[in-house]
Amino acid sequence: LLTAAARGSNLNTRRAGLIEERKKFPDDLQHRKMNVGVAHSEVNPNTRVMNSRGIWLTYLLLTVVLHIVLLSIPFLSVPLVWTLTNVIHNLAMYLFLHTVKGTPFETPDQGKARLLTHWEQMDYGVQFTSSRKFLTISPIVLYILASFYTKYDATHFFINTCSLLTVLIPKLPQLHGVRIFGINKY
Repeated sequence: LLTAAARGSNLNTRRAGLIEERKKFPDDLQHRKMNVGVAHSEVNPNTRVMNSRGIWLTYLLLTVVLHIVLLSIPFLSVPLVWTLTNVIHNLAMYLFLHTVKGTPFETPDQGKARLLTHWEQMDYGVQFTSSRKFLTISPIVLYILASFYTKYDATHFFINTCSLLTVLIPKLPQLHGVRIFGINKY
């Protein structure tokens, strides 16, 4: 049995933790609602998936595995493998973050997320969060590595630059919710 003093200090510790949580995500509490019958408390789980534990490590490991698989194909040269890794990575990132709209979960948000891409839903649309910075920097680092290992060959450099731009331009805050030429409007 805990003494009254121990119970009081335990309660104070929990309160301090809640206060820290509120300081960390002050507007987060307004997005949490009672969702009966679901396994999460988020109105839209897409908003926090990139902040989940281990997701960044998994993302990096999948990119490394892709590169190793491409390196194991005997007739592909090292510069071609780096370019393929960059292009495949950026294509997958473009499709999953900037093309697919809506959410795979049943959400009680009255269809607000239905017309938004995953990038626009991430972190409730707040710009320059740590997960957005990570997903912006990772293709740049991959581009630098691909350019270095292709020895800045003009053909590879052009392909890698075009691939990088197709992933970076949709991430700009000025293009949040913008559909160029009406592409992906509905």
